[in-house]
Order: sequence, then structure tokens, then C-alpha cells
Amino acid sequence: MKAQHLLLAATVAVTADAYTTGNSGARKSTFVGRQVTSTARISVPSLMRMDSESDVIDPVARFNLEQRLRESSTPFRSLEHAEAQHGMPWKSSIDPKVKDDDLLYMRFWEWQMQFMKDNLTDLRVMPCTNGKRDFAFNENGQKKARIVNLCASSKEYHKIRMTYYDAGDNTQVFNSVWYPDPAYNLPVLGIDLLAFNRKKYLAIVDFQPLHQDENDHSTPFEHLLQPIKEEYDTLKGRMSSKFYDETQFFSQQMLFARFEDEGVVSQDLFPAFSRYVETHLNLLRSTTPVAADVPNVLARQQAYDTYSAERDPATGLFAAMFGADWAADFVHDFLFSSSTRPETFVIPAMPGAPPPKQGGGGNPFAQGGDPHAGVPTRPFVAVAASQR
Repeated sequence: MKAQHLLLAATVAVTADAYTTGNSGARKSTFVGRQVTSTARISVPSLMRMDSESDVIDPVARFNLEQRLRESSTPFRSLEHAEAQHGMPWKSSIDPKVKDDDLLYMRFWEWQMQFMKDNLTDLRVMPCTNGKRDFAFNENGQKKARIVNLCASSKEYHKIRMTYYDAGDNTQVFNSVWYPDPAYNLPVLGIDLLAFNRKKYLAIVDFQPLHQDENDHSTPFEHLLQPIKEEYDTLKGRMSSKFYDETQFFSQQMLFARFEDEGVVSQDLFPAFSRYVETHLNLLRSTTPVAADVPNVLARQQAYDTYSAERDPATGLFAAMFGADWAADFVHDFLFSSSTRPETFVIPAMPGAPPPKQGGGGNPFAQGGDPHAGVPTRPFVAVAASQR
């Protein structure tokens, strides 16, 4: 058992298990933090199963433990309060040279926030921390780049994370991932929108399947997305196979676009994005939760996080702007918090681009690289575990 696990086992106790066993032996969901049905104190070791080879906490134990820690240590805050803490929604860029329409994807952030407030049950803000770092905000004033992050949970979704990265005209990013409560065996909703130099744009919106066979989900979903995708020819692109394998954790109805006409953002991308978000929640509400599915769903969500953490091309950007140590923690402890973290964290090189220029605003492609190329799967920068 690792030192950090021994520390948790020695210092933390929880009041109730999220999923209790009845007389029939079937596991029953209590929707963590909303319907606590047991008052018996359960120590952390009873929620943990260590894998003898990988020394990793069992996904169900990890989920229960993280939920308890969050609920016991974090006072309730509204989304408005969490936004206001760092001035969101921002009205102007960190780069004062930018004057017109400088925050390209802020409309997406604002729409999603309002949609969450209007439609989700028991919505609450979750901490953006791993215990030693607060990921809610970071800034590189010299290079004119900043990042803000927000994490929330609801009865429907055990984690919704949102990120906005502003580096003026050089780079604008909106990213969000919605993880359904694990009693719902449904795909993850993934959103990734990027703009480079206000000339090249990349967009991905997808119901990211946890299983290779769609029928292994509780409810088939691609037929719900196809009519939406058919309306937007600009969003029917295909992903490069040099970095991500589109047969893993991507659906056939993924919205994917590379484009140079910024008009696509408002004309096609925004309405398609909002319809995919609405459809995902409707899918969840039409699906019956099954408590027996929880262990398998959490294991697949963990596999999704691990796969994504190993391949996320934005890692190099974060390392260049905020440091390799911060990037390592950010990727594994916030973006993909249930991922299995390797002893040595590797940062893939950005495709065909040297490090950004001093004051380059965080655009890793400022010196001629192609943001649409695939990222090599071999690591180019390594951060030893001892440096974390």
C-alpha cells in the first residue's frame, strides 16, 4: 500500500456507503450526498480494495471516498459564487491588444452554466483541488494566458467539469466533460472547442461511449444524434488516427470539425452543441438507473480517464504556460481525476511545433506548427514521480 493510501486509511472515516446492500443482496443507489440511508461509521479501509499488482484503489471505493471527502470538507457554494470568484464570465481577454469578439467561446460557457442551473437537480459546486493545488485559476501574466476551471455535481451527473483558456487571439479553448451518475450505464458527454490565431478552428462534441458495442449501454443513443449531425455539413469531419483511436471512446455520430471560417462557430457549432447537451440529459432522464451496473460503469469511466490523460494534446500547452508539475497534477487530478497515474508522467510533444515564443500568448503553433496534425504517441517530456 502506498504512503498516500496509508494516510487516507489512517485519517479519514465516512458516515455511510453510497450503495448499501439490502436483504436481497442487490446494491441500491442512494445518490451520494442526497439520500444517506445509513448512519454507521465506515472506515476507509472497508471501502478500499488494493490491486496487488497495480496498487490502485478499486473504482467503486475511490468514487465513494471522493464523494465523502468532497461533501464533508466543502461548504455549499452556488455556481454564481464560484464563477464570480475569478470574474467569470469574463468580458474581455487577458491580452489588452485584443479588442473585438475576443472571447470566442464564452457564449458556450454561459449557455452551459444556465442550462445546468435550469435543468439539473441538487446542483452543487465541487472543489477544484487535489489537496495541494487549487486548479480553479492560473495565470501567466508575462505570456498573456489564463485558465479558469469549475467542477459541479448533481443528482444526474456525479461530475461536470468546465474549463476556459484565454490567451487572446492566439488561443481560445472551451472544454467540458459530463460524467453520468454511475447508476446510469451511459456515455460520457465530451466537448472540446479550440481556436488558434483566429484562423484555424477545431471542434469535437460527442457522446463518448464507455463500451465498444453501443448495445452494451443501457440505452442505444446514436440514433438520437444522427438527425442533428445531418443538419450540419461543416461538423462531419473525421479525426486523425495519429493520436486518438476513434474506435475507442468515440461514437460514429461525433461532431468533428476543422475549419477556417469563424462564422461556423455561431452558425453551426453553437446550435449543434446545445442540442447535443440537451439530448444527453434527455437520454439520461429516459434511462432507468441500475445500481448493479455501478462497479462496471465506474471501471469504464476510469478507463476513459486513463486513456484520455495519456493522450490529451493540451498537456503540452499547460506545461508550457504553467509548468510541467502543475500540468501533471492538472491532467490527472482534475481533468481526468479517476485516471491511473503512472510513476513517470509523460507530456506528448505538440505536433510539429517548438515551444511557444516568449510572450506568444500560449499558442503552441505560433511558429508554424499545424494544430490539426496528430500528436505523436511517444513522449517527448517526462516528469519523474519524485518531482511531483
